Amino acid sequence: MKNYLNFENEIKDLENEIEKLKDPYNEGGLSEVDTKKISKMQIELDEKLKLTYSNLDPWQTTMVARHEERPKSKFFIDNLFEEFIPLSGDRHYGEDKSVITGFGKFQGTSVLIIGQEKGDDLDSRINRNFGMMRPEGYRKTIRLMKLADKFNIPIITFIDTPGAYPGVGAEERGQAEAIAKSIECCMKLKVPTLAIIIGEGGSGGAIALASSNKVLMLENAIYSVISPEGCATILWRDPKKMLDAAKAMKLSAKDLLELEIIDEIIKEPYGGAHRDKNFILQELKDSISKNLDFFKTMSGDEIFNNRKNKFLRIGRSKGFMNNLEDLSNLQIKSNNLEKIYKSKKILFSIIGTLLFLSILLFIYL
Repeated sequence: MKNYLNFENEIKDLENEIEKLKDPYNEGGLSEVDTKKISKMQIELDEKLKLTYSNLDPWQTTMVARHEERPKSKFFIDNLFEEFIPLSGDRHYGEDKSVITGFGKFQGTSVLIIGQEKGDDLDSRINRNFGMMRPEGYRKTIRLMKLADKFNIPIITFIDTPGAYPGVGAEERGQAEAIAKSIECCMKLKVPTLAIIIGEGGSGGAIALASSNKVLMLENAIYSVISPEGCATILWRDPKKMLDAAKAMKLSAKDLLELEIIDEIIKEPYGGAHRDKNFILQELKDSISKNLDFFKTMSGDEIFNNRKNKFLRIGRSKGFMNNLEDLSNLQIKSNNLEKIYKSKKILFSIIGTLLFLSILLFIYL
C-alpha cells in the first residue's frame, strides 16, 4: 500500500481509479479492461504530478524529503557500488548502526562510502536510531576517512539525518567534540570528497560529514541548521508555524544553490525519488562520475585548497572582497573597507597636523 502526503489527495484518487480500471474482477463482476480510459487517466495523473511537484512550498518539500518510501543510503550503496566491504567500530567505544561505512568500487575506482541510514520499517529504524548518529559513529567515520586519505581513495558520503543524537549518553561521550573533529577531518583531507544530500540534511549531524569539495543535493531534499518545527518553537514558541520557518530558512535545493552553499541539484522524477528509483539511480550515477572526473588531474594540495576556498567563499559574494578566487591565506589583500580605513587615517592625520600648527601659532603670536 502506497503512502500519500496530505497534499497528494487528488493524485491518490487518480491512482486508485486507475488501479480499479486495471482489475477486470472488480466489484461489478467480470468486465473488460478499458485501455483507452486508463491511458487517458494516466496522462491526467502525469500532468497532476508535474503541476503539484513543480510548485512545492518549502514545508511540502520537507515532507517529501522525509517520505518513508524515499530511497535511503543502503539502497544507493547496494545499487551504485560493487564489491562493497562494510567496516565497523570506532576502536574506542563501539559500533554505531545509524551510519554505514566501508570500501567499494564505483565504475572500477576504489572509493570510501559513508551513508547515514534511517531504516525502511519500524524495526530497522529503531535499530538504526532513525539515522541520528552518536559520537562513536563520527569517530568511526573519522578513522576511515583518515585511512582513505592515506591511500589516496576518494570519499562519497550520503547525508540523510534529522540531526545528531541528542541523548544524555551521547553528550556524556563527547557528541560536540566528535562532530567538531569530524568537520576538522573533512576539511584537512587531500582526496576528493563528494557529499550527497538524499533526504534530510539536519544541523551539525549533517555538516559533520558534508564539509566536502562538492555538495550535491537531490531536488526534493532539504539542508538546514535546524528542523522547521524546532525553528518555529524557538522563534515563535509555536511548532505549527513550521511553514513560516521553512520559508525563512531557505532549506530547499533551489535556494541553497542560489546562495552557493551547494554545488549541484540532482533532478528527481515528478512525484519524488520514491516513484522512480531507477531514474534517480541513473541521475546520481552520472553526477558522481562527472564530479570524480573533475578532480582526477588535481594534486592533493589543489584538492585541499579547492575545498577550503569553497567554504571561505560562502556568504562573501556581497561583501568587501574583490577577489574571491584566492582565499587560502584568509587575508583581505585589497578591499573597499581597507580603502575607507586608509582615507580616514589620512584625514585624521591632516586634521591633527593643522590643529597642532594652530596651537603653535596661537602661543607664539
